[in-house]
Amino acid sequence: MRIALIAHDDKKKLMQNFCIAYRGILSKNEVIATGTTGRLIEEVTNLTLKKYLTGHLGGEQQIAAAIEQNEVDLLIFLRDPLTQKKHEVDMAHLLRLCDMHNIPVATNLASAELLLRSLDRGEFEWREMYQ
Repeated sequence: MRIALIAHDDKKKLMQNFCIAYRGILSKNEVIATGTTGRLIEEVTNLTLKKYLTGHLGGEQQIAAAIEQNEVDLLIFLRDPLTQKKHEVDMAHLLRLCDMHNIPVATNLASAELLLRSLDRGEFEWREMYQ
């Protein structure tokens, strides 16, 4: 499975800790991330990720394009709901694409854990229909 990871600045440390905790599951899958988030994850987990541009420089748009091309099976996007972002339109587009292409999305730690545990139990075989 292909897992995309994005984290706003205030959530990057949380994403690092999440990836440390779920390194075993992540290592069994292909992981892509926006630039800074991916670099920070690699530093603490020793996982190898495919890194796109930094989010506000087009990384979120690159992940959106990957979703449109059926190259993403799961998105974990740890967002900061309290701070308005300049690229809010890109984020809304990304989430809309996930809805259109039936991509499971987690936007907080609780839903991210549920999705990765489900993936580990083999509950994502239905995604094979879309590939």
